[in-house]
Amino acid sequence: MNGLRAVVVCLVIACASVVSPAAAVTPDPATPSWSALPVPAAAPPVTVSDLAARGPGEAWATGYEQATDGLRPMLYRWNGTAWSRDTSFPGSGEPGWLGKVQFVGTEVWILHNRAGAGELLRRSAGGWSAVPLPQTLWTYQDFAAVPGAAWVVGEDDTGLKVLHYNGSRWTTQATPDGVLYLMGISARTATDAWAWADTSTGTSVLRWDGTAWRDAKVPLPPNSNVHTLLLEPSGRITIGGSQYTDGAARTYLMTFDGHTWHTAYPPLGDTSTEAMVRGPDGALWLPVRGDRAFQSKYARVDGPRTTFSYGPERTNAIDVKPRALARAGVALLSFGTVEIYGSKPNLMSERLGG
Repeated sequence: MNGLRAVVVCLVIACASVVSPAAAVTPDPATPSWSALPVPAAAPPVTVSDLAARGPGEAWATGYEQATDGLRPMLYRWNGTAWSRDTSFPGSGEPGWLGKVQFVGTEVWILHNRAGAGELLRRSAGGWSAVPLPQTLWTYQDFAAVPGAAWVVGEDDTGLKVLHYNGSRWTTQATPDGVLYLMGISARTATDAWAWADTSTGTSVLRWDGTAWRDAKVPLPPNSNVHTLLLEPSGRITIGGSQYTDGAARTYLMTFDGHTWHTAYPPLGDTSTEAMVRGPDGALWLPVRGDRAFQSKYARVDGPRTTFSYGPERTNAIDVKPRALARAGVALLSFGTVEIYGSKPNLMSERLGG
């Protein structure tokens, strides 16, 4: 009898060991439930680029849809009650796409590829205007803006380009030797910007101090990359990425408390942290790969504790993909796509709390 009991215990342990860490964590019953928000349909298939919110009554979501002659930019606005489509910006009916969106002071800024040429869209109380880039790039990789400064990073036929705008004119900034490509950029002030780069020695994090771009000497995990970098007014910095070990990827998070970098490996498998945000509850939130075709899935990382929650059930859905998150007052907004059986992916939005 004791021998049989030992065999059963061993089998239970063995089965538990093959369950992925993410699957082993159950949803948190104390977490408020997500609700669906209607979104006017676009021309599928659609791609969501970004989402930004300023309080509970204003948010903007960007991306592009598939028109008969190519891609068309796509912009949606949340007014605290409903989503509506905005087509009043310059170039809304022309080929192209919209990328990252940010609030800069009282304005909204968006990276816009307009028929191949780059520009920054700006929305103020007087309406929309555009700031053309000084040159056309092959790729417009990322963009960041703060009061008094903006950056667009990408590549042309001569290689890496970092374009800097000081409110009146554009200049090109140099990067340290060995930097091959900038994957993303984020800024806190005009003299405090950070970028993650592909270099001749691997992935590195750079910092702009108002004078030059320099290696920030961030001790990234070996054989890793960076998906996102969150800069917070308090001085805290959070980096999310993947580390590769024996051919497999696992998600890591690094946090800088003003003095030291701390690295953690939450049970997220190989989830991308590109859409990670700091929620109104102080925890980190990000969409994760769902295990239910008809529901979205989100992870909440609060120190050493990781919990999961699901979006509302969607009838006949075969793929629900949240693409971007944003804090909207005391709520979280999500924007992404849902594929209903028999149709191409179209837009969806969800809200937690609020």
